[in-house]
Amino acid sequence: MEVNAGNIIAGLALILSGYATWKTVKLNNLLVAKERGEALKTKKADLGASFMSIGSSNHRLKIGNKGKATARNVRIEFPEGNDIVIPGEIDTKFPIEALEPFQFVELIAFLSMRTTKRKHPVRLIWSDDFSEENEKIVYLII
Repeated sequence: MEVNAGNIIAGLALILSGYATWKTVKLNNLLVAKERGEALKTKKADLGASFMSIGSSNHRLKIGNKGKATARNVRIEFPEGNDIVIPGEIDTKFPIEALEPFQFVELIAFLSMRTTKRKHPVRLIWSDDFSEENEKIVYLII
């Protein structure tokens, strides 16, 4: 077999074609993985908590859903004890049957710079289309 310019060009074209095919398959796999991740996000609720000041001495503990799915059977726990929210306030509002995306609930909070701890862990527990038992611990800082 004789090696000439045409054979060299054909060989390089074959190698380049194989490389392009390999890269295309790799990119397609990445796109499929990304689409799966996006599809899962639509099934997940993402709960969070933060303190909110209303005026100089009134505070609220705001529990909200930042996710794309409805959170169901939302519960709240204070692993290190609750000294910031009236227990009756929790008993009347929780468990929340459904917390829609971007919906929130406020609890009256009593904060004192002298007697209240600076960091409060809060455990949020809920169900959504992704899982029946989701949990998130949020650390609230005063």
